[in-house]
Amino acid sequence: MRKVWVVGGIGVGAVASFVALLLFATYMIAANMGGGLGVGNLGLAKGAAPAEYQPMIEKWGNLCPAISPPLLAAQLYTESSWDPKAQSRAGALGLAQFIPETWAQYGVSATGTGKPDIWNPADAIASAATYDCALAKDVKGVPGDATNNMLAAYNAGAYRVISAGGVPAISETQGYVKDIRSLEKSFARPVGRVAPSQQAAGAIYFAQEQLGKPYLWGGEGGKEDNGRFDCSGLTKASYASVGIELPRVANDQWNAGPHPKRDELMPGDLVFFANDLNDPRSIHHVGLYVGGGYMINAPHPGAVIRFDKIDTPDYIGATRVTDAGAKALPKPNSV
Repeated sequence: MRKVWVVGGIGVGAVASFVALLLFATYMIAANMGGGLGVGNLGLAKGAAPAEYQPMIEKWGNLCPAISPPLLAAQLYTESSWDPKAQSRAGALGLAQFIPETWAQYGVSATGTGKPDIWNPADAIASAATYDCALAKDVKGVPGDATNNMLAAYNAGAYRVISAGGVPAISETQGYVKDIRSLEKSFARPVGRVAPSQQAAGAIYFAQEQLGKPYLWGGEGGKEDNGRFDCSGLTKASYASVGIELPRVANDQWNAGPHPKRDELMPGDLVFFANDLNDPRSIHHVGLYVGGGYMINAPHPGAVIRFDKIDTPDYIGATRVTDAGAKALPKPNSV
């Protein structure tokens, strides 16, 4: 007699059949929807930045037309991963990674002390926005997208952008612009439907194949793990099976795409759980949404990979994974 697990009063066999229908629907919707965010998505998503920084980013992110709160948040995250004490090998310092010589010219005192402090997050955020807007003016007459040109100037200098007539053919600079514009969608509060990933169904199929395997802390599914996973190891492997490389840690996976609302969830979305619902840095668990209020997840030691309900008090939100969003995430030790 075939063994049937029961989760939340529903047989796993029934849930799996339901998931199969959702996979087909996801393929069809993904094939018929355009990607990206619509015009006017300038709000900062809840929890997109650390709570203490979010009001400052909302304020300074509207300093000039070339920037927005989600763009400024994506830029700061790329520069320092929210570390106000970050120091790069090139000598860049603080949350916004200013070179001291540039800071001496563009540093702003947002706290009223009259002396800009490169290590003060409030001053760093205000100064990054001020510098962005100054660079936007410097490259105003350059052909192409004004925001892309501004970001390129932040990375390579305004002279190179003016000389090139746009984003210069420097791989680091082109990657910087592309990454921030991709991450901007992760930090934005969408005003319309977020396009589903075309890889979502394949990721769910992989996760379904792991059902019943015992949880393993730190497990990534390799031979040394006997094919076992922990929560973020499972989601990482599920998307790796369709060619999308996610970070290893759950709270880093949070920024791999835009954030649909609870009533907009689709199969393949990553669903997250946190100790502080206003701070994604406190995320402690992630699963793969399959529809109907359920996820496939590797819950905890002593459990097996299984279906669980997502509606728990620690549910913080979801991410709709995109290939561009995953590639844009800062790499370890990149500061």
